[in-house]
Amino acid sequence: MDSHRYCYLLYQQKKNALNTEVIKEIMNALERAAVDDSNFVLFSSAGSVFCSGLDFGHIVKNLRNDRNRMSTEIVDTIKSFVNVFIHFKKIIVVPVNGPAIGLGASILPLCDLVWANEKAWFQTPYMTFGQSPDGCATLTFPRIMGEASANELLIGGRKLTAREASAKGLVSQVFLTSTFTQEVMIQIKRLASYNPVMLQNCKALVCSNIMMELEQANERECGMLKKI
Repeated sequence: MDSHRYCYLLYQQKKNALNTEVIKEIMNALERAAVDDSNFVLFSSAGSVFCSGLDFGHIVKNLRNDRNRMSTEIVDTIKSFVNVFIHFKKIIVVPVNGPAIGLGASILPLCDLVWANEKAWFQTPYMTFGQSPDGCATLTFPRIMGEASANELLIGGRKLTAREASAKGLVSQVFLTSTFTQEVMIQIKRLASYNPVMLQNCKALVCSNIMMELEQANERECGMLKKI
């Protein structure tokens, strides 16, 4: 398979947590991928955790220095990060190899194909951390799974197994742990054979009706984060 058919973005931090530096690195990588000759983006992470959400230890440490300035910077970075996903024209494929928590879970509906290891799980424990939802989850979760199930995640902090996430529409497919990498590569090889223009056109048609709503949801959520 031609490796240049897709752009492989791999990140690895402690439990793959997101701080402002990591988020900016991912945004820069996506901006480069947007203009290179790849057909689509494979967005993955190393280790047994896909993403543990925001790095609150890093955030609290920085808030001690200049609370108002750092708070604004953090929220603006999250807003820009989410907007990159909202407006990204190429297909984004996400193989979820383990737990996806907080922003690591809420960002998934902004991607196009999400494949999960059967041992992966998904949780948005915003109330536990005294944080309002992010990643446009207040729009995408109810739209995907209905308000009752969305509230279980966003308010109740319910943890979903990979199979439950698939049944609710958060995940496209679930693969066995023993064959996860092989199954992902089979799917990647198939996608790499498709016409890249048709891939982008299909995504544009699917996303066109919800683009403005996503932008507004991101604006509302980040506005709320600034008040916390």
